[in-house]
Amino acid sequence: MSTASTLDPSPSCPLCSRLVAFRHANAQTQPSWHNAPVPSFGALNASLLIVGLAPGLKGANATGRPFTGDYAGDLLYATLLKFGFAKGPYQAHAGDGLKLVGARITNAVRCVPPQNKPLGPEIRACAPFLTAEISAMKQLKVIVTLGGIAHGAVLKAVGLKLKEAPFGHGNEIVLPKGPSIIASYHCSRLNTNTRRLTPSMFEDIFARAREQLTRA
Repeated sequence: MSTASTLDPSPSCPLCSRLVAFRHANAQTQPSWHNAPVPSFGALNASLLIVGLAPGLKGANATGRPFTGDYAGDLLYATLLKFGFAKGPYQAHAGDGLKLVGARITNAVRCVPPQNKPLGPEIRACAPFLTAEISAMKQLKVIVTLGGIAHGAVLKAVGLKLKEAPFGHGNEIVLPKGPSIIASYHCSRLNTNTRRLTPSMFEDIFARAREQLTRA
């Protein structure tokens, strides 16, 4: 049986020496920040799981809640509120009172990486947490993957290879057993500034998720 200890790394997780060193360096310069692995947000009985890349330096790494405190979170939570996957005020801090509704948010890598770029061994070190989380979500119907790394991590967690379900914005994988997977470009400022991802493109992903859950 999955337990809290298998779903989230400990606050002092030692698995990735580079990420540990980066956490410690940030703790020296910003001691009021979270500066630790960021736990998932939302209930385990949720039907929707959103998987991102990793905590942002000034976002989740600072606030301790996924996608909270940076531009990516502004777009994500506004979209979740629009489609009924969240309720309450989003004010970019963990104590703002925002609640998820039938949704849960996590990251493929739980610690902030330098330059937002986790290394392969770091992604693999965090993989067991995501695998355990998906296994523990007994009501899970849809997974939205934000970006290629998150997509690859989810495929590994459900036993698929990337060549069987390549990443592409809007690509959808229907598993014989288990949740469907909808891929999206990451809602980063870079992607939106370059128009690789527009708010309407992003909203379309969650409209499809809502439609699938309504049919389920």
